Amino acid sequence: MSKAPNWTRDTAAAVHDLPLMDLLYKAHSIHRDAFDPNRIQMSKLLSIKTGGCAEDCSYCSQSARNGAKLPASKLVEVERVIAGARKARAEGATRYCMGAAWREPKERDMDTLVAMVEGVKALGLETCMTLGMLDDGQVVKLRDAGLDYYNHNIDTSERFYPQVVTTRRFADRIDTLARVRDAGIKVCSGGILGMGEAAADRIDMLVTLANLPEPPDSVPINMLMPQADTPLADAPLLDPIAFVRVIATARIMMPRSYVRLSAGRSAMSDEIQALCFFAGANSIFAGETLLTAENPGESADMALFAKLGLKPTECAPA
Repeated sequence: MSKAPNWTRDTAAAVHDLPLMDLLYKAHSIHRDAFDPNRIQMSKLLSIKTGGCAEDCSYCSQSARNGAKLPASKLVEVERVIAGARKARAEGATRYCMGAAWREPKERDMDTLVAMVEGVKALGLETCMTLGMLDDGQVVKLRDAGLDYYNHNIDTSERFYPQVVTTRRFADRIDTLARVRDAGIKVCSGGILGMGEAAADRIDMLVTLANLPEPPDSVPINMLMPQADTPLADAPLLDPIAFVRVIATARIMMPRSYVRLSAGRSAMSDEIQALCFFAGANSIFAGETLLTAENPGESADMALFAKLGLKPTECAPA
């Protein structure tokens, strides 16, 4: 993937603030140049270790610090992960994402994580993990096991980040992304909208991502789903058109990245999702839950795809 242009807040804001019809036209035109506009990449997300996380992310029900009452679980068995991946493939997913609620993996867990990657990879699925921060040795082990993508969201702008998370720095996230990218694993990184940030923070988040040495191969854009007993439990829902603007701006700034319409789809109408797909979103999470948040099920997604004439991308042979 070629180096992204050197975006500034002003140049990105000039795109983001275009009249909506002009913004959508520009984003969709760019999208058509790089992708089949009627194909959607489908990922499935499994929580391989839930709750008890040492971080204090204000949006997350899995934090042990922010008041949420979700109990901590142990790392799940490899066989369960493989069974879930097999089912996900049968339901049309081409990428299987495994997420663990912790600050970073412990060395004692690495052999199990490697076995998960190897088992899912053997099914012909792309593999993705989100495990928090990684050291150099852990990155190499996951790469050598065949890990395709590593997800590590920057969440928001560097300015607003301390309002959301205090247990690690924004720079720690950027360092982890560099470690993953330098090892040859594809980067998956995006953010969450609707946490009380300003439009300028959303723009700055996209500028940070687009100006990485290489833009992320996959950019998940989440709409906050307020979780009970978290600091953001009473956050108002973001205006859907503001969300569409970010999807379109992301497509323009990162033309060849997959832009994933991630958490928050259960609160979106079919019409808003259709606008997001037109604006350049070309990936979704399938299934009824995303870690601990609600998500439309497969039947709802297939009904929507049928109405819009969209089709899932096809899985590679096992």
